[in-house]
Amino acid sequence: MSYATVDQLQSGMLETLTDDQRAVAEVLLERAGRLIDTYNANADTDIKADVSCNMVQRAIGSSGDYGVPMGATQGAMSGLSYSQSWTISSGGSVGELYLSKTDKKALGAGNAIGSYSPVMELVRSEE
Repeated sequence: MSYATVDQLQSGMLETLTDDQRAVAEVLLERAGRLIDTYNANADTDIKADVSCNMVQRAIGSSGDYGVPMGATQGAMSGLSYSQSWTISSGGSVGELYLSKTDKKALGAGNAIGSYSPVMELVRSEE
């Protein structure tokens, strides 16, 4: 299920998507929707649309005019012998659909601390 349309995606991008990119974006938006539902199927639909657009923009529209991948937190460039290095520390890599820490927080799935023990169910059932 898609939570955002290609037009919604396009409205947040600087470059205009080609017809081929629009077709790919439709598929990626569907995949993003499925990934989002694994984190919180009950999240607000507007939040799901925003997160879907974030995910697909990172996957297809990542560099802009500067050659820096979207989501990169560290980078390096060199000169004559040419070297380039980027660090994507929010959980994914360029060209991949992933949820950033901010996306997870928006979906209500970030920074939860807790644990579950199946043994506790046995203890409760014996009471």
